[in-house]
Amino acid sequence: MTRTFDHRNLAMLLLQAREALMGIFRPILKDYSLTEQQWRILRTLDEAPRNELEAGQIAKLSCILSPSLTGVLERMERDGLIGRERPPADQRKWIVGLTTKSRAMIAQIRPRVDMEYARLEARLGQAVLDDIYCRLDTLIEAVPAAHEPCDHAASALCKETGS
Repeated sequence: MTRTFDHRNLAMLLLQAREALMGIFRPILKDYSLTEQQWRILRTLDEAPRNELEAGQIAKLSCILSPSLTGVLERMERDGLIGRERPPADQRKWIVGLTTKSRAMIAQIRPRVDMEYARLEARLGQAVLDDIYCRLDTLIEAVPAAHEPCDHAASALCKETGS
């Protein structure tokens, strides 16, 4: 007897949506010889205060498990994309920051990424895109994150619109 699930596979749908979106952005990353993980780290640092974060924060915000993050950060440091230093108060931690090289790279990539988001917005409409952002923020907040590598806060947009 075959039994079907009562709900669509939301996790699979989200992965398919991610793959569809990344299909737009992968060629940009390829032009700069960046992996998706490297770009997530650069974007996370670019959006952080003073463009620096503790390595554990980067792992959570960029959804990269700590063991993987260590190797990626080592390669990024070797390539001059990030700098790392240990804070005097806690020598067990690493503070990771953008370099002049990575800031320049982000400045070159930003217009291309923004152009793709503008195209997406033109296809979907601003209201639909805003709704997607809000619904994803709501989903992320609603699902217990005890076993998740990601730690997200709701966007200001959702708070402003009351969604």
